[in-house]
Amino acid sequence: MKIAIATDGEEVSMHFGRCPSFTLIEVENGKVLKKEVVDNPGHHPGFLPRFMHEQGVRIVIAGGAGRRAQDLFSEVGIELVLGASGPVEDVIRSFVAGELKNGESSCQPRSGKGYGIDKTSCDHAHSEND
Repeated sequence: MKIAIATDGEEVSMHFGRCPSFTLIEVENGKVLKKEVVDNPGHHPGFLPRFMHEQGVRIVIAGGAGRRAQDLFSEVGIELVLGASGPVEDVIRSFVAGELKNGESSCQPRSGKGYGIDKTSCDHAHSEND
């Protein structure tokens, strides 16, 4: 099974569509078979759910995703696990162990660090780079 984790450096990104990169992992029988980090190919309405589907991604993990993105992922059969935070490696271990739970999205309408498409406000804790 292929999983995509919204990534900001070594941490899970709080905003799926505007993250700088994705950590793609392939998991089989409770083991990580492959891991790679790919740059976010761009944030365009409806593009990322189709892109992830074409890559064979079955699950996306992020801190948050907007309502429209959630609906678009559902349409292409990709499960979203939201509310994740912390180091990507910890989230991978938690997922593989079956301990990662779906939570509340950290994104609220019209919020988020833009990574080139800045928004006016964020609803999550800011880091020094925000």
